[in-house]
Amino acid sequence: MSSAQTRSDHVFDATTAGFETDVIQASMETPILVDLWAEWCGPCKSLGPILEKLAGEFNGGFRLAKIDVDAEQQLAAMFGVRSIPTVILIKEGQMADGFAGAQPEGQIREFLARNGVVPLEAGDAPVAETATPETAEEAINRIQQAIAAEPDRPELKLDLALALMRAGNVESAQAELDALPANLATDARAVRLRSQLDLARALAGAPSIDVLRQRVETNDSDWEARDLLGVRLLIEGDVAAGLDQFLDILKRQRDWQDGQAKKRLLAAFATLDDAQLVGTYRRKMASLVF
Repeated sequence: MSSAQTRSDHVFDATTAGFETDVIQASMETPILVDLWAEWCGPCKSLGPILEKLAGEFNGGFRLAKIDVDAEQQLAAMFGVRSIPTVILIKEGQMADGFAGAQPEGQIREFLARNGVVPLEAGDAPVAETATPETAEEAINRIQQAIAAEPDRPELKLDLALALMRAGNVESAQAELDALPANLATDARAVRLRSQLDLARALAGAPSIDVLRQRVETNDSDWEARDLLGVRLLIEGDVAAGLDQFLDILKRQRDWQDGQAKKRLLAAFATLDDAQLVGTYRRKMASLVF
């Protein structure tokens, strides 16, 4: 039986104990919008009713998981929450998108539509998306047109920075990120992008993955090669293997480059969608640091 406390058919309180079942596994069939909030948070009180209204209106197009960060501190830490409210969309077991701060209803509707979350008619059941995903280049063109039409919407510039990073245009993404107003600089997506950019810049001029593997095999204590190998593995999709390289440095030479292995792990955690994997490696890191 689920451990979530149901507020309505489409809104429930998520807990650490039931998170894997109620959120991660459930998102394989229905998108889950996670609302991280607290009783003392004024903006949370304005955002929460909007999200709950939309959850009802969408009729199962998504479910809203409410997480009280004071009561569920482990979940808040797992998501790396720096400010509330923070909203994260989880689809098919992965973090798909998110935003921080109270947003007007119109922008939240756009956020949902941009991520393929649509209302269901009565009697409908969630179905797998069949539309071709938007490419990074298509996203850049769409967002640039939106900025031209509505230049006073700074959140569109964050969308553009994210699309530029997807396209591999690191310098342009950094320029857009640096130009964001202060209220967006701490948005969950901006924080994640900043970490992705830091990792991408680390590989400027770095040897190939095969060369780095050879260096590590030849010299088990070649910390620079092990560090760059970790970054390459991470970016190329072998996430656990990359994180293991940083953990090895942290375990054996934790002060190397002023604690760079720990910094790499924290940057990686901020970029990853797999909450369970991040939680596992956070605990491994903590066991070495504390």
